[in-house]
Amino acid sequence: MTSAADPSERPRSVAALRSRLRNPPGHWKLLGVCLVLLGALIAFQGFCTHTIGAGTEGSADLQAGAPLNGSPPLLVAQGDRLRSPQPDPGKRIALTFDDGPSAQWTPKILDVLRRERVPGTFFMVGSQAARHPSLVRDVERAGEEIGNHTFTHAGMSTGPGWLRRAEVELTEAVLVGITGYYPRFIRPPYSATSDAVTPSDERALAKAAGKRYIIVLADYDSNDWTRPGVAKIVRNATPPAGRGGVIMFHDGGGDRSQTVAALTLIIPKLRAQGYSFVALRDMLGLTRAEAEPPAPWLDRARGTVFLWAVEMAFWVTSALGWIILAIGILVVARALFVLVLAGVQVRRTRSRPSVNFQPSVAVIVPAYNEAVGIERTVRSLIGADYPGLEVVVVDDGSTDGTGKLVEALELPGVSLIRQANGGKAAALNTGVLATEAEVVVMVDGDTVFEPNTIANLVQPLADPIVGAVSGNTKVGNRGGLIGRWQHIEYVMGFNLDRRMYEVLQCTPTVPGAIGAFRRSVLIEVGGVSSDTLAEDTDLTLSIGRRGHRVLYTEYARAWTEAPSTLSGLWRQRYRWSFGTTQAVWKHKGAMVSRNRNDRRIGLRALPYMICFQIILPLVAPMIDLFALYGLIFNDALPVLAFWLGFNLLQLVIAVIAFRLDGESLRPLWALPLQQFVYRQLMYLVIIESTISALVGARASWKTTPRTGDVEPPPAVEPSPA
Repeated sequence: MTSAADPSERPRSVAALRSRLRNPPGHWKLLGVCLVLLGALIAFQGFCTHTIGAGTEGSADLQAGAPLNGSPPLLVAQGDRLRSPQPDPGKRIALTFDDGPSAQWTPKILDVLRRERVPGTFFMVGSQAARHPSLVRDVERAGEEIGNHTFTHAGMSTGPGWLRRAEVELTEAVLVGITGYYPRFIRPPYSATSDAVTPSDERALAKAAGKRYIIVLADYDSNDWTRPGVAKIVRNATPPAGRGGVIMFHDGGGDRSQTVAALTLIIPKLRAQGYSFVALRDMLGLTRAEAEPPAPWLDRARGTVFLWAVEMAFWVTSALGWIILAIGILVVARALFVLVLAGVQVRRTRSRPSVNFQPSVAVIVPAYNEAVGIERTVRSLIGADYPGLEVVVVDDGSTDGTGKLVEALELPGVSLIRQANGGKAAALNTGVLATEAEVVVMVDGDTVFEPNTIANLVQPLADPIVGAVSGNTKVGNRGGLIGRWQHIEYVMGFNLDRRMYEVLQCTPTVPGAIGAFRRSVLIEVGGVSSDTLAEDTDLTLSIGRRGHRVLYTEYARAWTEAPSTLSGLWRQRYRWSFGTTQAVWKHKGAMVSRNRNDRRIGLRALPYMICFQIILPLVAPMIDLFALYGLIFNDALPVLAFWLGFNLLQLVIAVIAFRLDGESLRPLWALPLQQFVYRQLMYLVIIESTISALVGARASWKTTPRTGDVEPPPAVEPSPA
């Protein structure tokens, strides 16, 4: 029920809104916490996944020289310099593998090492290890060494110091959480051979190593052997001068079939030349405990918690990805389904209805503080081109003089009933009991009818099986952007759905702004119930469950005033959403009933309402989150292409809907803008109303200020095609 725009009411409303924002309800705080956590998890997953390889090789001046060129590859810090305590390797070779673990290549490399009985050291990217903890455990169980290769494969000599420390420490936390051991060996990305380390790199690596870590470079990069192709590996893979050392391979970061092939050929070849294969720690004479010391329980616990957080981030993001895919499929399927059935409904009602059926009609106008628009509403009703029309205005305890305004009109055929405020359902029931007319038309107190609206509205009731008829609600104040958005929603949303529902014989709502009912059917269902805030949906579902058809006629137009402010829109849609949830819950028994009429409502209308009016809006904000995710962490072009495709689909639906309703296409320029403000507002309304319903919050009718700014444009007949 609506109210007048009482000047004293607006300041109180603004003050109440400010107070609500300063002290939000508990479910707002819960929602806020959930959204922050969800956003943090998605951002963390994006950081873990999509920044791998985002580091660069640094911008050091290569002309500054390579101070470590020719140095052994195992290095420890000495001040801001690196020195090597490594003795001559002789004919010993240590095999190392970077950029993993990889679900595709790491197991194959482990198989080769196991078959050849050769040890290896795996330098793991922390984010990859978090994604594949079972692979890390496989490497550990195989007796292989595990080293630190930063968290996102970022260069260790560029970027702020805190970020460089985090790259090492986060990887350490993941590996400790999985294995229970500290990895002392660190291989810097992009500076893996001594000739690639500049003076600035050396200082940064020395700082990162401190007294705890050992920097591991490589004597030989297997990429130099595998680039010519597997056929040339045997000829090329011979360490120069008969000296062993550290060979760097890769088990992640792309196609590593060359690595597997190279190992299969190189290991036997080098063995035949007298080389032996040792673990990396053996190059320094370290024990296993010295190279990978066990972590205390507190660090293991911290690492485990961090690992859980990383795994949860990946799991949540993966789950949300599937949800987004399901949403996309549902949106497209719904669009096609609604358009097809709307076309069927149009073909069935191609010709304009005759006006030969003229039952006795009473129009019931429930009014509570409707002084702004009640005179205009009553005059439009009494001016209808319909014989013997009875208009009953029920003043439901108004405090703004609504009843006096109606009384002062002194129009023939208009009667006024005053009663204490009891709510809209009570006012409607009072009006129904006050008339003996065959058909009852229910109208909101801010709605304006065209002269032929009632005559067109009652025609479908000529069929005895029809119990109620929904008219065509039009936004009368569509001049502003908010009104234009609601106009688009009414035409391409509500009216298309009504056409679909009619074909499926499961219409769930005859809107309060314009609806016709057989009085006998109203008495049969017990009148208008006050159990929910959406009394129109509750009543329509009850009628459908009794086996009566509910039809829609686009020729019966009613012009209503839509909220012109965001706060007014919020209050109206919160009431609708909360009431719809109540009505669905009240009639949930129809979903399991064996009654044929119940099943039509329970297996068609209710599932559709639950899916597209409750669940889908609840999860739809994830689309926006993933759009930001894609813009930040992925290529922006696919995200923009998806957004343009979605808007193109919406535009096609809107054009068809506007043509069916005989509306000008000019307002559709505002459709893309609707995706940035209006859609998010509707999602938040539904989220809040659903949470309110779940926590058992009580809600009542909230007043919506009116301006009386309803201007029906010249009538245009709906397109029959």
